[in-house]
Amino acid sequence: MSDWTSVGGLLGGIGLFLLGMGLMTDGLKLAAGPALERILAYSTQTRMRGLASGLLVTALVQSSSAVTVAAIGFVNAGLLTLAQSMWVLFGANVGTTMTGWLVALVGLKFKIEMLALPMIGVGMALRLTGEGNRRGALGLALAGFGVLFLGIDMLKDSFSGLSADFRLPEGDGIQATLLQVLIGIVLTVLMQSSSASLTIALTAAQGGLLTAQGAAAVVIGANVGTTVTALIAAVGATPNAKRSAAAHILFNVLTGAVALALLPWLVAAIGAAGDALELGSAPAAKLALFHTAFNLLGVALIWPIADPMVRFLEKRFRAVEEDEGRPRYLDANVAAVPTLALNALEQEVRRMGGIALRMMREVIAGADRGRLTRDQQIVARLNLAVADFISRINQAGMSQSSAQRLPQILRVARYYETVAELALEAAAAARETPLPALIETGGSFLEQLTRLISSVDPEGDLQPAADIEASLHDVERDYQALKAELLEAGALGGLAVADMDARLRAASAIHHAAQQSAKAARLLGTEASVNAAEQAPGTRDRTMAKAL
Repeated sequence: MSDWTSVGGLLGGIGLFLLGMGLMTDGLKLAAGPALERILAYSTQTRMRGLASGLLVTALVQSSSAVTVAAIGFVNAGLLTLAQSMWVLFGANVGTTMTGWLVALVGLKFKIEMLALPMIGVGMALRLTGEGNRRGALGLALAGFGVLFLGIDMLKDSFSGLSADFRLPEGDGIQATLLQVLIGIVLTVLMQSSSASLTIALTAAQGGLLTAQGAAAVVIGANVGTTVTALIAAVGATPNAKRSAAAHILFNVLTGAVALALLPWLVAAIGAAGDALELGSAPAAKLALFHTAFNLLGVALIWPIADPMVRFLEKRFRAVEEDEGRPRYLDANVAAVPTLALNALEQEVRRMGGIALRMMREVIAGADRGRLTRDQQIVARLNLAVADFISRINQAGMSQSSAQRLPQILRVARYYETVAELALEAAAAARETPLPALIETGGSFLEQLTRLISSVDPEGDLQPAADIEASLHDVERDYQALKAELLEAGALGGLAVADMDARLRAASAIHHAAQQSAKAARLLGTEASVNAAEQAPGTRDRTMAKAL
């Protein structure tokens, strides 16, 4: 085999591996649907459960990136704390080591064509006959497995052809080891996949291009290289996303530094353990064991310092949160996962509603127009951010329940945008006549309005629908009484017509805003009831069993 043929095979093998990994991950994510969300959301109450859920889900979908995005999405949506998400991320690091075992025990041990080609054929048959449903998604994942195995086979053949004429940096010295680590980092950054870098290291060691220690150094570099992806994902992200990304970076850098310092002893210990476990003389299985062992070592190292790390990270990245006009929950990392995106979207719309209702309180209290204008601009900026986020959501991959939630959340956002506009309109009318003067003629109108605002605050405890209806009825009754009194006062000359008109416009605007607020609260209450029903223990267990 010529050198150029080997190089072409190497590039083709990497391409097939990445293509297969992408197809497999997309298929499994679509097949799991909301199950991925439920498994993580209800499996993170303790460190061990969070670690286990991150490990198991990553092993299933063969993508730590997917689990990392999901975990960050939960933090953004307020469903997970930073501490909970950290253990899911650490578990994902351990779970991604399953790729090494897959390559070592399957990809390099069997005649790949016997597995890969039938998997591609059956997978595409399922895909073509099950377009748009779970069977088609599973078919896509199965075909992805097949393509991935073909990539491994091509890499194995290419490295065998290159081994006679080409050598990667070898040696046990500091300079050679650092160069090997750098190769792992660069490969991961270029391919945006630590699994692909790991596969190259395993096949290179199997083909004789790397010693066991050299391949181990490349594996360490691949682990550290994944932090670059986290850095890229955190650019322009929300504070919570930045904190989760920072936790991921700290874990990988700490683990890599310790493993590098102990490299000769770790390699020797893993070699002895591999012999004891009868893994054979081939280096691939021992390297997979090394990858798993040093990630578990990282978990052991981080365990006692996790709480101080959380406290440290919570003090970082606080400047962005002080800008109310910047989204706190919407993040580009979650836009590709519809269920996570919708949760983040709902949390942001609730925050937007809280600001709109704050404007209502400010109008009643007679706040200056400058403050109200600032708040209205904040709501407008958040509304634009919501619209931009919706355009990035992967609506093609939405389940039916997710697709039904989207227009409901959009309607709530529109209601709150209208509330903010009406509050500003009421404030403009009130400039012509003191708004508290409405109390003189309208009795308890503003008092009832204040009571309603408290019952429909989306950032507090929403009252039951019956209580909201009762409060709205009281507001309506007092508004009609106020209107009649103002019209009578204007007709009989007890109030100047211009003054009457200003008070009517102010009262009409805040009355309309109250109606919009109640509509939004009713929709949010319905949404919460549906989510609670879906997440009830029996329903959840049935859903997870079906998904698995």
